[in-house]
Amino acid sequence: MKDLLRLKTSLTEEIETLLNEQIKVEAHSSAVYLAMASWCDRNGFDCSARYFQKQSGEEREHMLKLFNYVSDLGGRAISPEIANIPQEFESFRGVFEQALQQEIYVTQQFNRMAAKCIKANDFVTFQFIQWFLKEQIEEEYVARRALELFEVIGEEGTGRYEIDKRVPKIKYDN
Repeated sequence: MKDLLRLKTSLTEEIETLLNEQIKVEAHSSAVYLAMASWCDRNGFDCSARYFQKQSGEEREHMLKLFNYVSDLGGRAISPEIANIPQEFESFRGVFEQALQQEIYVTQQFNRMAAKCIKANDFVTFQFIQWFLKEQIEEEYVARRALELFEVIGEEGTGRYEIDKRVPKIKYDN
């Protein structure tokens, strides 16, 4: 039966597994960003709360894009279990440090998948994930610029208020 199922998809087991792992990574990222939004909201950072809600939605869209790709190619897309989502964060700056770390991790995961696709001669999936690799340039850029606001503006006085106002305005124009 297992061999018959493999005939229904052009995905190798390894690539399908990697795609399902990435579905889970994106779902986890969405949940973490939502927790960050809640933390920001509880701590008076309204603009950042809305920014992280938007990020959460984008990560969910990424998850669904991957999920649908696996399904469309006849693979078995797995709805991920998400656990261990932090609800508390050390500081306002710490939220953005974690966001940047998370985006760097996602980029590394997509790079790993790209390398495996090339090795497996799966150029269809390689082409598909190009969109995500390009998207990660923007994701890292925005996360890095948000974190840099802490250095440029500083947190003293009204600094955190100014940072909060500027975060949603960061744009990647390339």
